[in-house]
Amino acid sequence: ISIPEDAQLESCRGTMSTEEDAKWLQWVTHQFETIAGKDGEINLQEFKAALNVKESFFAERFFTLFDSDGSGTITLQELRDALTLLIHGDPMDKLKFLFQVYDVDGSGSIDADELRTVRQSCMRESAISRPEEKLDQLTLALFESADKDCNGAITFDELRDELQRFPGVMENLTISAAHWLTPPASRPPRRRARPLTSAYWHNHHRHLLCLAVSAGLHVLLFALAAHAHRALGPSVMVAKGCGQCLNFDCSFIAVLMLRRGLTWLRATWLAQVLPLDQNIHFHQLMGYVVALSLVHTVAHVVNLMLQAQSEASPFRFWELLLTTRPGIGWVHGLASPTSVALLLLLLLVLACSSSCIRSSGHFGVFYWTHLSYLPMWILLILHGPNFWKWLLVPGILFFLEKIVGLAMSRMAAVCIVEANLLPSKVTHLLIERPPLFHYRPGNYLYLNVPSIARYEWHPFTISSAPEQKDTIWLHVRSEGQWTNRLYDSFMTSRPMDCGSKQLSRSLRKRRSQRRPQVSEMSSENHLFCNIKCYIDGPYGTPTRRIFASEHVVLIGAGIGITPFASILQSIMHRHQKRKHICPSCQHSWMDSIQDEDMKLHKVDFIWINRDQRSFEWFVSLLIKLEMDQAEMTQEGPFLELHMYMTSALGKNDMKAIGLQMALDLLAKKEKKDSITGLQTRTQPGQPDWNKVFQKVAAEKKGKGQVFFCGSPALAKVLKGHCEQFGFKFFQENF
Repeated sequence: ISIPEDAQLESCRGTMSTEEDAKWLQWVTHQFETIAGKDGEINLQEFKAALNVKESFFAERFFTLFDSDGSGTITLQELRDALTLLIHGDPMDKLKFLFQVYDVDGSGSIDADELRTVRQSCMRESAISRPEEKLDQLTLALFESADKDCNGAITFDELRDELQRFPGVMENLTISAAHWLTPPASRPPRRRARPLTSAYWHNHHRHLLCLAVSAGLHVLLFALAAHAHRALGPSVMVAKGCGQCLNFDCSFIAVLMLRRGLTWLRATWLAQVLPLDQNIHFHQLMGYVVALSLVHTVAHVVNLMLQAQSEASPFRFWELLLTTRPGIGWVHGLASPTSVALLLLLLLVLACSSSCIRSSGHFGVFYWTHLSYLPMWILLILHGPNFWKWLLVPGILFFLEKIVGLAMSRMAAVCIVEANLLPSKVTHLLIERPPLFHYRPGNYLYLNVPSIARYEWHPFTISSAPEQKDTIWLHVRSEGQWTNRLYDSFMTSRPMDCGSKQLSRSLRKRRSQRRPQVSEMSSENHLFCNIKCYIDGPYGTPTRRIFASEHVVLIGAGIGITPFASILQSIMHRHQKRKHICPSCQHSWMDSIQDEDMKLHKVDFIWINRDQRSFEWFVSLLIKLEMDQAEMTQEGPFLELHMYMTSALGKNDMKAIGLQMALDLLAKKEKKDSITGLQTRTQPGQPDWNKVFQKVAAEKKGKGQVFFCGSPALAKVLKGHCEQFGFKFFQENF
């Protein structure tokens, strides 16, 4: 029963306003009539369906307590009475209800078996899977803590005393799940754009300045070209103006995809001036030149129609538009036919670049249509007399980068030597590291596996640290055709070339045992192989700025942890280099002087996952980082981990309060979290971002910068909070 936040606050005071109370009762009555059967009452099956809980145990217990007369159905009055208690009741009323949920046999006390049954249902409701012995440990941890008199049963007073050890829980007890009992909230006023605030300008000034410069340049080019052809009439002026803008756009669009050049620029002072992280965004904006092409084409069509209607013209309209006979253009009259071909080609590329094509698993369509840039440039050279001048420098740079990249990637093939199949269809690849492959933490590369697709190259973030010399780690989540084929090839056929060369395979296995592994997987999901592949890179990302920051907050959502895996390893490696040990007394200390490579004072790492199994991707790495940090003697942690599991219910929820209390107690006893094995306790639900950023600001460890990799929806939320607190925000893009 999801009680609105304002209703929860009112329940602390014990009353709601008369108007709010009337609205709520009206809504409950409406929902009751929607769910109740023809008899005007709700039976158990209807209650289960409406409550939408995973575990029938809770639905049955709530139904039993709501059905006060024991008739086997819930009337409208019984539903109102129960909900009024939970909303208007004081904390003690809610606690009595909670006690009754746990007291399955109605004996007036909770024994260990009843508590175990509830714990088991709590874990299923929160999507937490633990062995039977761990379930017993959780049950005993809470039971022994609450059973003060050691008589083998928990009384109401003992449960109340135990809950009081957890501040704020009793006052905010809820039963979350049934949206049908939550009145629809009034739509909040639409938030206005914030382009004029200082925080917004602080985060977007380079982007906005480049947009302004680009817009000003387009206006200038249009005006100059239109003015030069003013004697030929309005339609020619518009066509020539748009054509001049298209000369710039269709040549400069190549510059925005010079990945090696952009990676080099990130190491220069220009990275502080140009929005290099937004190159893909500007590339997409340039791609919308189709709009200018349409205006350019329509203006020329109008001009051709006027010419065809003129008595002095020997050509009809279709001849002017589709043939070379009129001699329009600087190369054999090809201006008109090439314009039609260019327009159709641009429309095709734009359609195949839409998000619905790329996200629906048809990456090949996007990829192959984008390779039409070469015929497009040839047509543009034939179409416009001045385009070759605009393309000369960008085109040379573009083809030089392509040639260098192709030569370096094809110079020597490397091999995938190991593969781990992780939860949620994530493939962890270990690739031989070429001798001259030097990269920075957070860099990415392009991977080609000929046995999967000969001509397809896909970008993946490098998840290993540069200090790891033998292999490169990649974590590939199966989200499209290519990534699914990669995963399936390992899952089904063990795959190509695996199982051969037993001596080499044994040697790799022995070496791998000396390396820290990124996940704890069973042997059937851990494969040794020898699969030929090619890599192109490395290329830079916004994460390069992390080491020049003072206080960074790294936020990864799901597989978005990948770039931070490399960064965290490298950070701890560099941090350990500052550690010194006296050979005489073995006293250790850390250098306080910051070097040029790393100026960090504090790192907060936040990892948000939907379910428990997703933590297995990098939990071994995080355990190792915690162990490394434990060996350092310093004031306060340099690296602080924050783990969140969104599928788990919060401590205030009656269906999970006992589980979360038991997890807290067992974590204190065993000095590690029962879900991940880390010393850091995994928190249920979503982070309270306001509290997170308040804490970061209060620590005063230097200028705060936030780096995020995950869903665009969460990026918008985080960007808003960063603007509020004055933090710089950077997001991984590709």
